[in-house]
Amino acid sequence: MKKFLPLILLGVGILVLGGVIFMFMRFRSVPVEEEEIAKEIPAGERPIVMLVPSVDGHYLKLTIAQIKVKGAASLDYELLYTLPDGRTQGVPGTVKFTGGDIIKDLLLGSESSGKFRYDEGVAGGTVNIRFRDSKGKLIGKLTTDFSMQTGVKILESKDGKFTYDLGKINKGVFYVTMQTFAEPNPSTVIVYKDGYAVFASK
Repeated sequence: MKKFLPLILLGVGILVLGGVIFMFMRFRSVPVEEEEIAKEIPAGERPIVMLVPSVDGHYLKLTIAQIKVKGAASLDYELLYTLPDGRTQGVPGTVKFTGGDIIKDLLLGSESSGKFRYDEGVAGGTVNIRFRDSKGKLIGKLTTDFSMQTGVKILESKDGKFTYDLGKINKGVFYVTMQTFAEPNPSTVIVYKDGYAVFASK
């Protein structure tokens, strides 16, 4: 019996390790599956999504207006942006619907004990919005890229499909160019065309 004890222990160890790996992979697969089954939101239910830069370029004001997604009780938002050295930073959050527009000031940097560190040279990124029902189930998602520019005359969307000539370089002004899913109020934008909008810090 002692002769077979190492083999028995090895077999038990393999079974335990296999079970742990199976549970880990199952746990890891849940978000992927959830993302895959999220339906596309019909055009008529899509909200207006806007990112307006602050005058110093350290914040982006995220506004989600006219929310009409059927069955939605809350949403998760995630702002991902790229730094000049290639690193990607993220600003996540969750909001329950209580009526009205959702407005959040998103810091491009970090804060600790009242001290702020700002990320300089942010050129653009992506906004992900996931809508959930009252039970937390994912029922739809939206994704849009944005570009952030300053000190330039020609503004360009991240995908290169939209450009806008400012006519001159406006020093100290930050611009965000992005798709908004629905047409924003004309008073909030520099220009809106073909689904793209330009927002300015001034």
